Amino acid sequence: MNWTDERVEKLKKLWSEGLSASQIAAQLGGVSRNAVIGKVHRLSLPGRAKAGGSTATVRTPKRTTSAPRAPNYASRITTRTVTRQQGATMLKEEIEIDTVEEVRFRPAANVVVPISRRLGLTELTERTCKWPVGDPLKDDFHFCGCESPDSSPYCTYHQRMAYQPVNERRKAANRVA
Repeated sequence: MNWTDERVEKLKKLWSEGLSASQIAAQLGGVSRNAVIGKVHRLSLPGRAKAGGSTATVRTPKRTTSAPRAPNYASRITTRTVTRQQGATMLKEEIEIDTVEEVRFRPAANVVVPISRRLGLTELTERTCKWPVGDPLKDDFHFCGCESPDSSPYCTYHQRMAYQPVNERRKAANRVA
C-alpha cells in the first residue's frame, strides 16, 4: 500500500479530528494501526485532540533553563539528584564470615595405590577401570586400566574415591560448617 496524497490528506484530517490510529486505519482501509502511527510520526503531526475534550490546547510553559554549561561529564553527575529507596523496601545485604580451621593433609598409612596399567581410550574394555589419570591435553594422559568388578566402571581403589557413603559426606560437610 502506498501513501497517496489523498490518503495523506485524509489521515491529517482524521488525526486532527481526534480519531484513534485504529479508527483511522479502519477508515483508510489496507493499512494497519502501526502504519498510521508511523506515518503520523514521519509527518510530525501534533498530538491529536482528545475525544470528548475541548479543542483548545492548554500548554504548560517551558521550564526556564540555566545558562548552558560546558560539556563536562563530571559536572553533570554532581548536579544530578537521584531518589533512592529507603526503609523496608531497601535491600540489605548481611554477610556472615565464619573462620575456617586449617586442615592439614595426613596421608593414610594403610592405603595401597594400585599400579596403573596405563591404557589408552581405545584399549579400555568392560572389565577395565576407566579412571582418568593426568591432563587429557598432554601426551602422558591415560586411564587406570586395572580390573574392575562387573557393576562398576572403576577398580576397587577408584570406587572408594568416586563413591563416598552419604554419612561420610554429611560428616565432612558438618566439620567444614
